[in-house]
Amino acid sequence: MRGILLAVVTMVAFGFAGVRAEDGEEKVPLDKLPKAVSDAVKKRFPKAELVSAATELEDKVKVYEVTIKEGEVTTDVTLTVEGVITGFESTVAVKDLPKVITDAVAAKYPQGKITLAETVTKVKDGKETMEYYEVIVTSDANTVELQIFPDGKVKAEEKKPAEKKNQDKE
Repeated sequence: MRGILLAVVTMVAFGFAGVRAEDGEEKVPLDKLPKAVSDAVKKRFPKAELVSAATELEDKVKVYEVTIKEGEVTTDVTLTVEGVITGFESTVAVKDLPKVITDAVAAKYPQGKITLAETVTKVKDGKETMEYYEVIVTSDANTVELQIFPDGKVKAEEKKPAEKKNQDKE
């Protein structure tokens, strides 16, 4: 049962981390990344390990999304073809979420449990601004993705399809 739970959490995490193949994403081998892209990631996150990369169209413009890992934190970095970082999403341990965020979740979903959390940071003219938190909340058979501003106001809410319960009869 623990293995099934880990698999579900992993699937949710990777699906939650950004746009995936069904949205036109194409995997790129790390050794095929443009030098400007890999150099920019290494410069901004010097201690991180590059894990994977992909390219996709964002507003009809080709961008790269490079997934990195530094300790327990996984970050998806979005960059232009020229290597300009435009934003990134980083995982946050649920225990490290600000109280205002956990209170906002508890007010909206008193029986819910946060199973994944990320910060979403935009970069413009070299200035980084943490825009909001994304959290996955589960309660009973419901799964919801919330985007919450740092002040605790809910920016957006999206109900996710209910996962079919696995029959653990093996």
